Amino acid sequence: MDGSGPFSCPICLEPLREPVTLPCGHNFCLACLGTLWPHRGTGGASAPGGAARCPLCQEPFPDGLQLRKNHTLSELLQLRQGSGPGPGPGPGQTPALAPEPAAPSAPPSALEPSAPCAPEPWPAGEEPVRCDACPEGAALPAALSCLSCLASFCPAHLGPHERSPALRGHRLVPPLRRLEESLCPRHLRPLERYCRGERVCLCEACATQEHRGHELVPLEQERALQEAEQPKVLSAVEDRMDELGAGIAQSRRTVALIKSAAAAERERVNRLCAEAAVALQRFQNEVLGFIEEGETTMLGRSQGDLQRREEQRSRLSQARHNLSQVPEADSVSFLQELLALRLALEEGCGPGPGPPRELSFTKSSQAVRAVTEVLTAACANQWEQLRGLGSDEDGLQKLGTEADAESQDPDSTGQLESEAPRDYFLKFAYIVDLDSDTADKFLQLFGTKGVKRVLCPINYPESPTRFTHCEQVLGEGALDRGTYYWEVEIIEGWVSMGVMAEDFSPQEPYDRGRLGRNAHSCCLQWNGRSFSVWFHGLEAPLPHAFSPTVGICLEYADRALAFYAVRDGKMTLLRRLKATRARRSGPPASPIDPFQSRLDSHFSGLFTSRLKPAFFLESVDAHLQIGPLKKSCISVLKRR
Repeated sequence: MDGSGPFSCPICLEPLREPVTLPCGHNFCLACLGTLWPHRGTGGASAPGGAARCPLCQEPFPDGLQLRKNHTLSELLQLRQGSGPGPGPGPGQTPALAPEPAAPSAPPSALEPSAPCAPEPWPAGEEPVRCDACPEGAALPAALSCLSCLASFCPAHLGPHERSPALRGHRLVPPLRRLEESLCPRHLRPLERYCRGERVCLCEACATQEHRGHELVPLEQERALQEAEQPKVLSAVEDRMDELGAGIAQSRRTVALIKSAAAAERERVNRLCAEAAVALQRFQNEVLGFIEEGETTMLGRSQGDLQRREEQRSRLSQARHNLSQVPEADSVSFLQELLALRLALEEGCGPGPGPPRELSFTKSSQAVRAVTEVLTAACANQWEQLRGLGSDEDGLQKLGTEADAESQDPDSTGQLESEAPRDYFLKFAYIVDLDSDTADKFLQLFGTKGVKRVLCPINYPESPTRFTHCEQVLGEGALDRGTYYWEVEIIEGWVSMGVMAEDFSPQEPYDRGRLGRNAHSCCLQWNGRSFSVWFHGLEAPLPHAFSPTVGICLEYADRALAFYAVRDGKMTLLRRLKATRARRSGPPASPIDPFQSRLDSHFSGLFTSRLKPAFFLESVDAHLQIGPLKKSCISVLKRR
């Protein structure tokens, strides 16, 4: 093989073995240089003054220079050959001679000027890249790395690259700890170009082969362009990190809420089951006592009758025996014994108490069986209601009335007051992102926060969760426990905002699929003139004036949804939707509100499913925005 390749020794024209790098940047086999050192006076390999010269460019270098193996180049040769450690000296070659002791190096002031660009200061605690040409153990920090020589040089050993015409074409870069990372892994050539189409760094071979016809620019030009874009990218990263920080804080609150609520609920369940077990044990003891009392009473009567009959039979038997023992000549004794027998017989002729027609305690098992059946049915019914499978919403409300007081979430706010400041609500802030897979084709999304109704349909990809008959969109994530608060900006048109059950079919027709027109959703509507609330097809007008910012607070533990007008950090309650508790006494409320009656009958059933934020854009010019909430929410969370 010829010696023109970058990985061949210019002396033996063979692949480099134990490569060493001279200060001029050329690479040789250590053994090949060792064979030249004893003959420094001939062959042009040395200067008249005795200083050794590079066999290739005749650049002099100190006579006592200690040569070290270039480990980076050696590793690259091993990768190129794909056969482990590099080969040793060939047959007939002498091993590397031990170099003479290194002469004292000249002071820095006597050396050539440093490289054109000075190295950047190294961070505290980080080891700098060392010069590959300095003696081992005394290597100075490298000023630049040469991608052609695959070595790093200090200012003293960088001089040949500035003086020699043959080395001025080498590409010098700031010191690199791993030079192989700046080489093409396929061609082992320096990465000098950048493909904007595929956004990768390339060597010249890749640029002329696989990336021919692509938009290629020098690395420095692309870096200058990317550095101009860096502030915008960093700003976007900061915004995203702030948003993720708020989400993390909310997720941590949710995790803590779930754990505390589960522990409290587990304790309540254990306590109630223990109370139920005590009640069952008491019922069992009462039934067993009733059986024992009935047994004692009826057994006493029956045993007294048994004893009386046995005594009568014994007397009859004795009188009959006495009569049989009277001699035939003793008439007096005969008459007396016969009279005694007649009296004994007459004594037992009266009817005795008959056997009881029915044992009073035999109905005990039936009573226990009835209790067991009722308990089993109640447990099954409550389990179905707990899993959200029950269909009797009225029964659910009645069953939940007594349990509501004890089932309050530990982090729940309960009845949020209308005069509470906005910062109070921000403690429960929920970042709503619109789900593009649910948006109707006549809705255009602006990121994850804005949505506007359009006249021309948008070619969204097919999705089983996409609304097909109503101009609606849902938020990402489902809510099932705790308290959540988000805000909506009404920009233009008729809009509705509220919540919808996660399992509601998006293919429902327009009359039943709209927000608030079914039992699976409720909303606040702005119709261009006034606010109103909708649930299960009924509307309740509200007297409040228009507010562009609407706050929505979902209190899952209290089964309530509240709408607020937000102005200058103050909250005005528009309407709070919640089923009222049944009156235990007193006359009914008058007059009867049909909308509240519908809430009392069906609103609690809405909370048997997980809920999602929902938005309905009714008019052709409808436009709304989620927020602004993120910055305020983050500031509150940071203060907490």
